[in-house]
Amino acid sequence: MKVRERMKIYEDLVNLNAVAGFEKPVRKYMKAELSKYADEIVQDKLGSIFGIKKGEGPTIMIAGHMDEVGAMVIGVTENGMIKMIPIGSIIPNVMISQNLQVIISDDKAIQGVVGAIPPHMSRGGKEPKEPDFDDLLLDIGADSREHAKEMGIKIGQQITFVNQYYLTEDGKKIVSKAWDDRFGCGMALEVMKELSEKGIHHPNTVVCGATVQEEVGLRGATTASQMIQPDLFIAIDVSPVGDILNKDHPRNFGKLGEGFLIRFYDPRNIMNPKLKAYFENLAKAKDIKYQEFLSMGGTDAAAAQYAGSGTLSTTIGLPGRYIHSTAGMIHIDDVEAVKDMVLTIIKDFSKERLEEFRND
Repeated sequence: MKVRERMKIYEDLVNLNAVAGFEKPVRKYMKAELSKYADEIVQDKLGSIFGIKKGEGPTIMIAGHMDEVGAMVIGVTENGMIKMIPIGSIIPNVMISQNLQVIISDDKAIQGVVGAIPPHMSRGGKEPKEPDFDDLLLDIGADSREHAKEMGIKIGQQITFVNQYYLTEDGKKIVSKAWDDRFGCGMALEVMKELSEKGIHHPNTVVCGATVQEEVGLRGATTASQMIQPDLFIAIDVSPVGDILNKDHPRNFGKLGEGFLIRFYDPRNIMNPKLKAYFENLAKAKDIKYQEFLSMGGTDAAAAQYAGSGTLSTTIGLPGRYIHSTAGMIHIDDVEAVKDMVLTIIKDFSKERLEEFRND
């Protein structure tokens, strides 16, 4: 199968526009796909959505998150420039000279560029300071505040990156906006489809889907995990690997093409040591490539661990370069490793496995 065809569902997802609080287009796509394979569709009151395949064993919850990083319109200057606030964590330098779009409606977006001061205008003066987000202005070609309003600009509209999805020359990597975390959404759909179409034997109840508003505080995972109260929660997310850093750099964890990431530590979720050993042993037994990964960021696993009286909760990561920017890069082989590992866990997990963790 050709890469473009293999990754069609992911391409569909990354081309949708949905910063935190604006997840409706992704939720609509997820619902349509989950409805083909799930026994039941459930949704929390924030908008997170999941499909359920019912079994007699423990409940395993597989979750991506629907929102991407971006911005929001907070004002328009007198000369028609749009003022923005970031939605999610974005370094201001990432935005300079980038093409963005204001989402006016379901079928209309207005493109613009975040202006950069040319060197011709700064020679002989002070070196330009590092920008703050408050310094950034989006130029949509409006001549005035009224002109911008006539185009359809309003306070509170979402702003997303203009996507330029492409396959690299070696045919193994894909560059796109929003891998974090439309990948997790797509993987949840793939897993549900595999369980339905291939009749994979396992005893468990499997809940697959995606949360809302992860990038602004893990909000959807908090409500969705309380709704499901799983026995095992696995966040599927993209993590920033350090393979572009010096080999001695303390954050040099992970490399494209070397397998899925076992996130043994982040500031809000320390992986259960017995669960870590379980994952490693399973991966070795099935010859699935994996990498140990330390992160200074968090995922939905941090919120889900508080579900009920406490939930076994962790992250399976996809290596990614340049996340939280206009263009991240992932590797096809790592996508397959994540999928293989998630399905392996579902097939192996059982009441007996769960009791082993509870009694440890």
